[in-house]
Amino acid sequence: MAPLYSTERLILKPTDLEDAELFFRLLNSPKWLQNIGERNIHSVEAAAEYISEKIISQREQIGYSSFTIIRKEDQMKIGVSGLYKRDGLNLVDLGFALLQEFEGKGYAFEATRKLVDKASEDFQLEQLAAITVPTNAASRKLLEKLGFEFSKMFRLPNDEKELCYYLK
Repeated sequence: MAPLYSTERLILKPTDLEDAELFFRLLNSPKWLQNIGERNIHSVEAAAEYISEKIISQREQIGYSSFTIIRKEDQMKIGVSGLYKRDGLNLVDLGFALLQEFEGKGYAFEATRKLVDKASEDFQLEQLAAITVPTNAASRKLLEKLGFEFSKMFRLPNDEKELCYYLK
């Protein structure tokens, strides 16, 4: 089982089937669709299948994947951050997404900073990658604040969208 992490304001717990409603909301949010892409998740049940097939499966295979971000003050699930093995990337990808109403409060930085630290400490990942669309200024700014440096423009296999590729 992947560890549970804590920051000043947040708990990061390994994503599980109980997070299907959060995933359904996230994967259908306008910013997810614009910046990450359509995943064809049109029900909470489909979100549970996605979690089982993509998230839990990866964690069982390599020991890490997505973490659900929970606000300590009220136990509200506000988003996800994770370490993802993606086709077309040699390095593990740091990913993150928050429900829109929780953006701009420093939660994404707090959660991702913890995962960047734990990537090397707990999972022996010496280097991380991160990808984002060029128009996602907020994600690019966050990655740079975390110490990631822009490396090149990049395309994932079978995807025509050009992405910014960052390294840390």
